[in-house]
Amino acid sequence: MPEFTEAYRKIGDPEDRFDIAFRQRQGAKAIFQAALELIINSQIVRQGHADEPRLQRTVEHFQKLK
Repeated sequence: MPEFTEAYRKIGDPEDRFDIAFRQRQGAKAIFQAALELIINSQIVRQGHADEPRLQRTVEHFQKLK
């Protein structure tokens, strides 16, 4: 049976920490999965489709370590 969590509060309540506490209880894997879903949804809205996100890789300088 799935777990449900409810919070009754005023919108914009400065003491509102429900979302932070909820996500922290979910764990790191769930947090990263939610972030990935936000990225994919953003790409769909902006571009009309979503490719698999890639990390930006930029190398500015190579140097031999001594």
